[in-house]
Amino acid sequence: MRNNNNRISGGDYLDFEGKIADLDRQMIELSKLSSIKGIDYSAEIRRLQQEQVAELKRIYSNLTAWQTVQVARHPKRPLLNDYLNLIVKEFRELHGDRCFGDDRAMITGLGQIGREKVLIVGQNKGRNIKEKTTCNFGCANPEGYRKAIAKMKFAEKYNIPIVTLIDTPGAHPGIEAEERGQAQAIAVNLTEMPRLRVPVICICIGEGGSGGALGIGVGDRLAMLEFAYYSVISPEGCAAILWRDGSQAIDAAEALKLTSKDLYKLGLIDAVIPEPLGGAHRNVHDTVYNVEKYIVKTLAELKRIKLDNLLENRYKKLRSIGNKSNNLRKKTRPSRIQIKSTIKTAPSKSKPIHAKV
Repeated sequence: MRNNNNRISGGDYLDFEGKIADLDRQMIELSKLSSIKGIDYSAEIRRLQQEQVAELKRIYSNLTAWQTVQVARHPKRPLLNDYLNLIVKEFRELHGDRCFGDDRAMITGLGQIGREKVLIVGQNKGRNIKEKTTCNFGCANPEGYRKAIAKMKFAEKYNIPIVTLIDTPGAHPGIEAEERGQAQAIAVNLTEMPRLRVPVICICIGEGGSGGALGIGVGDRLAMLEFAYYSVISPEGCAAILWRDGSQAIDAAEALKLTSKDLYKLGLIDAVIPEPLGGAHRNVHDTVYNVEKYIVKTLAELKRIKLDNLLENRYKKLRSIGNKSNNLRKKTRPSRIQIKSTIKTAPSKSKPIHAKV
């Protein structure tokens, strides 16, 4: 029989899922006819199910970078609270940065994953409008990053491993965040996280945007869900800078090499966690289970390593990023050529004409 977890509502299909939506509508209509007329349409429904599975496999095995971004932003994609509710036992939230306030975009707390007690640090985007506005759409303020590092040092004191769940379009860019030291707060986290004397696992579960993601993204292992993205800037932001036109986000996404597949090839992430057929939004439980399995397995591996060796390996891992510059340049050459040609053809700003005195 068909798994109801895979069925999503009419308004939640992505632009490239038109045929999937049509097949779903046909199956719903046949089910209604079957109940009204008492006619058995099970054979036709099974045929449509098989056709839909084949179409999902075809689409999701060849997603473009921009389509991957769309999947990562899907409104039904599992968020931090789904992971806390489904895999973390006895979660106890820790509040505040002891300096300014308690940022609801950054959630920290103690809990148990498998048999391991861990500190969870995660970015909260919110599900409905009220939640989104409360947590600023997942864009943390400086107090969020200060809270994160304060709780990480607390975990270090009691020898508790740390798991961070990254899901943000970026750190909050507002003037109030800059006034409170946004850049410094992130920079301090980048300085302190490599020195933490406990295992640190970082997982990008959705959007991984800019310094907002890096602020909790330094650890012994960095993994991504299959259809998440991790980038120095959002595609729209990149397009606005290069083309001065946010509608060029599709080309920007390709140039940024932001998918899990690309980043794994470049050696910038350590693992890709598979998602169910059709993306995490079609089967939340299987997605969360895959993440839990990765955390449990990786924690067991890291805990077998001597602490001094763990820190040395972490430092070498971070310092080695980009060391194989020749290979990296070869792999990213097409994107660099595309960006350079774009900059040349982009309309330049008109020069100001100075008044004659």
